[in-house]
Amino acid sequence: MSVFTAAIDPSVCAPLPVLGQDVTVPLVTGGEVTYAALDYAASAPALQRVWDDVAAYAPYYGSVHRGAGYLSQLSTDLFENSRRTVAEFLGCRADDQVVFTRSTTDSLNLLAAAIPAGCQVFVFETEHHASLLPWRDAQVTYLNAPRTPAQAVETLERALADRDPYGPALVCVTGASNVTGELWPVKELAAAAHAHGARIVLDAAQLAPHHPVDIAELDVDWVAFSGHKLYAPFGSGVLAGRSDWLLAAEPYLAGGGASRKVARRADGGVDVDWHTTAARHEAGSPNVIGVYSIASACKTLTEAGFDNLVAREQELVSRVREGLAEVPEVQVLSLFGDDAPRVGVISFVVRGWNSSHFAAALSAEYGIGVRDGLFCAHPLVRTLLGSDPQDPGECGAPEAEPGERSLNAIRVSFGAGTPDEHIERFLRAVSELVSDGAQWKYRTEDGRCVPDRGTAAQV
Repeated sequence: MSVFTAAIDPSVCAPLPVLGQDVTVPLVTGGEVTYAALDYAASAPALQRVWDDVAAYAPYYGSVHRGAGYLSQLSTDLFENSRRTVAEFLGCRADDQVVFTRSTTDSLNLLAAAIPAGCQVFVFETEHHASLLPWRDAQVTYLNAPRTPAQAVETLERALADRDPYGPALVCVTGASNVTGELWPVKELAAAAHAHGARIVLDAAQLAPHHPVDIAELDVDWVAFSGHKLYAPFGSGVLAGRSDWLLAAEPYLAGGGASRKVARRADGGVDVDWHTTAARHEAGSPNVIGVYSIASACKTLTEAGFDNLVAREQELVSRVREGLAEVPEVQVLSLFGDDAPRVGVISFVVRGWNSSHFAAALSAEYGIGVRDGLFCAHPLVRTLLGSDPQDPGECGAPEAEPGERSLNAIRVSFGAGTPDEHIERFLRAVSELVSDGAQWKYRTEDGRCVPDRGTAAQV
């Protein structure tokens, strides 16, 4: 039985239907407006087709790998077919494994737990915390932020040339920055890593929803990404790639599903024979719906024509950058410069504005959802803002009152489900806020900038 819904016409290049596209939200100035979700880099709205597929499967829900009943067998087939769908979406090699996790963070922590003893890890300071922080038991070299793609490759080559040439090594790099949206030279970095006997893992959390990812073509060893950024619901992720380190490591979680056979010893202990497949690191009852939703999203993006989606998104990127460039007070953040290719993720600051105040006004007065803060990439944002590492500022929390300069930024992000109107409303709102100011007064409450409900609108 197949519970995938009808395929999308690949000849149509239009925003893909997503959940919440007709949701209205109240404005502090009065009335309601359709919500403009421009925070895709945090969590993209689920595709309508993904939700429909999950709803079609829900009556057939059953535990996988553990039951003789029809629903259990159906769910097991669905689960394993989803693994094959994801492998195809990623261009996995014949001997690669696809392990299902909870998120990108979980995937990279799993890999961190599986690296061999004595492994040296190389990671740029520009990484999201999910790929910057998991390597606690390894010898880690943090590389300075490069200012060009070529400099990124040169920096990595120099660092690898100085390492112990006989021990294992791993490079961790993003495919697209969650702060600037800029594409990194993944294929060139992979070539540099392999030339020096190192392996490489690609954090594709921001790349996979916006651009095709092919493990074999990029020649990376592993890819990690999250379902909730790939237009699927929360709670599922993927680590895909080479199996040898994963099979040599102790299971990430010990328990049912990871074990193939458990027996008591004569001395009273327990002997365990662990699985040698991806199940080794998937202990417990898996998130079947989350896994299936990822597979559905992969199929939807593929059948919609990923190249068409990329082309349309690039039009939106150009429109946003052109619109922001028309406002002199706006500074767009970038590592590699204006001409660098990027996905639909753009961060900026506005002269004379606290970033959290600006984001709050976009929401309260225009119904636009963006992100403000340091985006769980503190070292990178501080580098881009030219601030000292010890200066105040936290991820998602303002440290200044409305109107005061902050050490945070504003991020607008969009993708396959973004209507043109949301982009135009955003650009109009930026221009009006900068030229006319906010129509309402704001205050800081519990670390967030919020409208002051006890204050009348300013005339």
